[in-house]
Amino acid sequence: MTKKKYLCIQRSNQENGCPEPSPSEMDAMFAKFNAWKTQFADNIVDMGGRLGDGKVVTATDTSDGPFVEVKEVIGGYMIVEAESMEEAVRVAQGSPGVGMPGSSVEVREIATS
Repeated sequence: MTKKKYLCIQRSNQENGCPEPSPSEMDAMFAKFNAWKTQFADNIVDMGGRLGDGKVVTATDTSDGPFVEVKEVIGGYMIVEAESMEEAVRVAQGSPGVGMPGSSVEVREIATS
């Protein structure tokens, strides 16, 4: 079976804020992250990263942004390769970011035609 690519978008709920993790919590998070990365090394095509400032482009204008007044913020992305949506979801479910309060990962198939 041919593998497909999936865009995984990291979201976090900014409405209630999150307390800063302690050094031991950060160490535990990095250990989980590294174990997850190793487990799914064959699926992870691009680890992506955090998203910074950007521009909003239309046919007639370019402006600073995006400035979104919503409680949910897109914080980063990655691209995974999997044989099915279900497999891509399993990769995303294993991500340490999903376990953080108010966080989620949106998984979307990247259409090739």
